[in-house]
Amino acid sequence: MKDHHAGTLYWPHTLAAVPSYSALEGHAKVKAAIIGGGMSGALCALLFARSGISCCVLERDTVAGASSAANTGLLQFSNDIMLCRLMEQIGKQDAVRFYRACKESVERLAQVAGSLPADPGFRRRSSLYLASTEEDLAGVQEEYKALHEAGFPVDYWSAEDIRSRFPFSGPGAVVTRGDAEVNPFRLVHALAAEAAANGAAVYEGTEVARHATGTDGVHRLETAGGSIVEAEHVVYAVGYEPEELRGKLLKAEINRSFAGVTPVQSSFADWHERMMIWETARPYLYVRTTPEGRVVIGGLDEPTAVPVHDGQERLRRMDKLSRSLASMFPMLDSTLEYGWSAAFGESLDNLPFIGRDPAWRNVYYCLGYGGNGTVHSMLGASILRDFILGFEHPLASLVALDRPGRI
Repeated sequence: MKDHHAGTLYWPHTLAAVPSYSALEGHAKVKAAIIGGGMSGALCALLFARSGISCCVLERDTVAGASSAANTGLLQFSNDIMLCRLMEQIGKQDAVRFYRACKESVERLAQVAGSLPADPGFRRRSSLYLASTEEDLAGVQEEYKALHEAGFPVDYWSAEDIRSRFPFSGPGAVVTRGDAEVNPFRLVHALAAEAAANGAAVYEGTEVARHATGTDGVHRLETAGGSIVEAEHVVYAVGYEPEELRGKLLKAEINRSFAGVTPVQSSFADWHERMMIWETARPYLYVRTTPEGRVVIGGLDEPTAVPVHDGQERLRRMDKLSRSLASMFPMLDSTLEYGWSAAFGESLDNLPFIGRDPAWRNVYYCLGYGGNGTVHSMLGASILRDFILGFEHPLASLVALDRPGRI
C-alpha cells in the first residue's frame, strides 16, 4: 500500500532542509538489513548502530515520507485499549508488564531525543483522558484505579477539577504524568542522520524486490535496481503494509484518520499545562500543542484504508475538527491551515507485532500498530536489538507474531 496520506501535511514544513540519501548501487554486506525508513526503521538503525551492529536501511521512497509524515506525535504510555480492559484480555500481570514497557519506552525516547544534535521537538507533557459521557465515567474511574494500583503516575479529576483548569468540562478524567509530544518528521530524520553518523548506511529509492536465504543462512536481498545486500539478519519495518509480509503472517485492520493544524496562537493561558487531551468516545478526538504555538487536532477514524483524496470531502472532515476545537477552546483560532487524511493500522488484539518470523530464521518484524505507534516502535527496536545481540527480551512473548489471540 503506497497510498499513505492525502492533503496538506504540516510536519514537512517544519524542516527547512530535508536530508536526502542516495540509492544503493552494487553490493553491500551487513549484520542487519532494515527494510523501511520510517519511525520503526530509523529507531532500529540508531539502536543497532550504537550497539555495534553493522546495519543498513533500505527505503524504497524517501525517509519519513510515508506514515511517519502524517503521525501526530503523541507519546503516551496509555494505549488505545485501557489497562483495565487489557487485564481482562491477557491477565493482570502481563497487562501491567506491557504498560510498564510502554512507560519505559517513553523514557527511552526522551533519552534518545536528548542525545540527537537536531531538535526533534520533544517536549514533556501530561495527558488528560476525558470521559466523553456520563456512561463512560465508570470506565474512567476503573482505569484510574487500575493505573494507580499498578504504581503509574496518575491523578483522577472530577468534573469540577476539569472545569477549574479548562474552558470545557466533562464527567471526569484520568491525568497521566510523564508523557510527551514530538515532531515525528523531524525525529525520524534526526534518527536517520545520527544512525548514519554512527556507521549505519541509509539508502533511499531502494526497493527490495526479492528476499532469499542461502543454505548458509545468509539472507540475500535483491533490489529493483539490481543491487544486492547480504545480511545475517533482516528486519521488516514496513509500517501499515501487511501485504508486504510473507503470506498471511498477520491480520490487521487498516483504517483512515484525519488531522489538522491551526495557525500560531497568541496564548495558551486557558490550556492547563498544555496537556495532551484525548477522550473515551470511539472514534475519539485528540488535541495537542506544538513548540511553535499551533494546535494539532485529529480523529474521526473511518473503517477504510484509502485516504480521502477528494478536497471537498476532506474539507468536510476538517470543518468538523475545527468545530470540535472551537467548542473546547472558544478563545483560540480554530481555523486549520493544514489538513490531511492518513491510513493507520491496528491489530485485532490491540498489541503491536514485534519479533521473530515463526518460520524464517533471523527474520524479524517491527510493526508499531495502534494509536501509540511511536512508543511501540521504540519498544520494538529494543527487543530486536536484544535478539540480534543474542539476548531474550522479557516482553518478547507478549508482542510476538505467533502469540495467542493475535488474529
